[in-house]
Amino acid sequence: MPEKDPGPSVKDPERYEALREEVASKEKAARIANTDPKEAGERGGQSPPYEEWTKDELYERAQEIGIENRSEMDKEELISALRNH
Repeated sequence: MPEKDPGPSVKDPERYEALREEVASKEKAARIANTDPKEAGERGGQSPPYEEWTKDELYERAQEIGIENRSEMDKEELISALRNH
């Protein structure tokens, strides 16, 4: 059953629905659906991979985006949480 209209803030509703069917969170699906794929490719790769970040840097990033229970996570768990946010 299709989900109700995601609203005017989603630029590509079809892409949003496809991502939601793939079990992406509403927030993540909206973020991806609102990104121009051409621009995303140009912006990508400007930051080192999370494995090269310190645990403190990962923790700060998790705090910025509101990942819960971050203080209880080790480095690998922080990386996973950031990638799956």
